Amino acid sequence: MTPPDAGIGRTLVDSFTPVSREAREALSAAPRTAEAHRRALADVAALGEVRVGPVLHRGPLAFPFTALAWNLERGLYPQASAELMISQGPAVVLACEVDNGMARTAQRDTARLLSRDLGLQRADAVEFLELGLGNAQDRRVAMEAENALGFHGNLVLAATPVETAALVRLDVDGRWFVEDAGQPRIGGRMAVAARLMTVDGPFWAVATHLESRATAAEREVQAGRLLDALDALAGETPVLIGGDMNTGNEKDGDWRREGLLRLVRERGYAAHDAGAEVTTRESHLSPGPARGMKLDWFFSRGLEVAASWIVPALAPDGTPLSDHEMIACRIQGFSAGRPS
Repeated sequence: MTPPDAGIGRTLVDSFTPVSREAREALSAAPRTAEAHRRALADVAALGEVRVGPVLHRGPLAFPFTALAWNLERGLYPQASAELMISQGPAVVLACEVDNGMARTAQRDTARLLSRDLGLQRADAVEFLELGLGNAQDRRVAMEAENALGFHGNLVLAATPVETAALVRLDVDGRWFVEDAGQPRIGGRMAVAARLMTVDGPFWAVATHLESRATAAEREVQAGRLLDALDALAGETPVLIGGDMNTGNEKDGDWRREGLLRLVRERGYAAHDAGAEVTTRESHLSPGPARGMKLDWFFSRGLEVAASWIVPALAPDGTPLSDHEMIACRIQGFSAGRPS
């Protein structure tokens, strides 16, 4: 097989191809080199797949509609998270850090549960095959000694059928495998994109997660790869990107100095920051203390975004559902003068 280099994958499946326990043990025992990681990328079929379902018998989206973006921090509280999403009445959800078959989140298929509870169609893809139970906090909450699947990724949910979908793999360098970070993984940062229909035509909805253990310059490269791939996928069709861009997430980092924000504007996208200086909070898995950061954004092209806002990531009893706030935006329609 050819390794899935930074680029576009279009293999659509009903279910991800599982990786056996024996195969995961062999990957764990492999040399911690970039070459071994690239071989592993080629061998793990799930890292090139986009899972789409269930079939949704609904018409195109009518304007205006609400879109959400949220880093779910594994998806520790899927039911309460779904209820918080439902409170915003979303037509589109762009989520990252979504577990599937991880001991730290009770082996749940988080994407499937959210799709069911919100009544929305799903397109999701695997960012990482986790070879262990996660970081120190993840291991603390894990109730079992091993993962059923070990998948962790990004998700698009929509109140209209997914016409087609793709994944965009943004790096293959294997830093989480090669470097000793205490959380060995196969894979790398990526985006999942779904083509959705509105009453006025199609657009692409994209959920992404840029690298936290990187410099601003490296994130700018990842953003450029994503925009290049979307040019190839979408052409001049409108695009909505949402997710955790990790802006300013480095020592002495400042989101204002992130080149990716300049890049997206130069490439014809508007940036929407939900009007907040901080989009993170302490949580069960991230108890702090940690500095508040502005990590979460929407980027839009060819869409009229009337407003964006923060939705506190709290259950009714005050339980923090994630270490990121949910962000939301209102899509009024296609921008005037957009290419036909």
